[in-house]
Amino acid sequence: MQFLVYIIVYPFLWLISILPFRLLYLFSDFIFILIYYVVGYRKKVVFDNLKLCFPNKSEKELKRISKKFYHHFCDMMLESMKSLTISEAEMKKRFTFANIDEIKQHENNNRSVVLMCGHYANFEWSFILQRHLKSKGYAVYKQLANKHFDALIKRLRAKYNSYLITTKETIPTLIKAKREGELTINGFAADQSPKINKAFHWNTFMGINVPIHTGAEMLAKKLDMAVVFLAVKKVKRGLYEATFKTITTTPKDYENYAITDLYLKLVEQQIIEAPEYYLWTHKRWKHRGKKIK
Repeated sequence: MQFLVYIIVYPFLWLISILPFRLLYLFSDFIFILIYYVVGYRKKVVFDNLKLCFPNKSEKELKRISKKFYHHFCDMMLESMKSLTISEAEMKKRFTFANIDEIKQHENNNRSVVLMCGHYANFEWSFILQRHLKSKGYAVYKQLANKHFDALIKRLRAKYNSYLITTKETIPTLIKAKREGELTINGFAADQSPKINKAFHWNTFMGINVPIHTGAEMLAKKLDMAVVFLAVKKVKRGLYEATFKTITTTPKDYENYAITDLYLKLVEQQIIEAPEYYLWTHKRWKHRGKKIK
């Protein structure tokens, strides 16, 4: 059944991916109408999240942000599909890095990096970074239920020297890489909600007390990696610019969870500046309310 779904759906994804960008975004406008006005995909979740995070904004303003978010959300979905056939040159033109020397300096210093980002703007296209670096790229991800689509996503990342690994694979893979002297850059989007039974740390995110993923920080300390934040800005439709900010090169000097808290503050800054580009469809604040221990 999984393969049947794959062979039915894949041709449609491929046809969308070969559309010129002008037609791609016209199609995105059509999808927006379906998702926002007809289907109403997770509209309540999005609006409730916005209301929680911006209690001082009017309902009119929250609805305006919500509509802008859905426009961007549709763009991002189709841009992800475009990854099937987009050329490397086109990707480099559309996703640029403002201060690439910041990350290259760690590489020149023979330091592997934990690269932390938020579910913000088009984080999916950030894998083109590997074409600017010598380090091998890894990104921690959740496997797709359909093994054929899962394999497809892995192949797409691998062509740019970036590899997807599960949470269980992360520590043994990176320990092996360090033992063999391999420089790595390891991507974590750690701003979503962890499972409640695996929450070791709670703190405020957008003013709301929630459990927080801490795996990236713990890995940086265990393997003595530099920690860098990747901020992605949507310049205009189809164009993104990323900026690196080194949080620390000495993670062991920080108390537990301090690096994670610094990272979340940087994600917050992005959200406050332009909230429409954050991924509001996830129930990030579903475990809110527990007291900080």
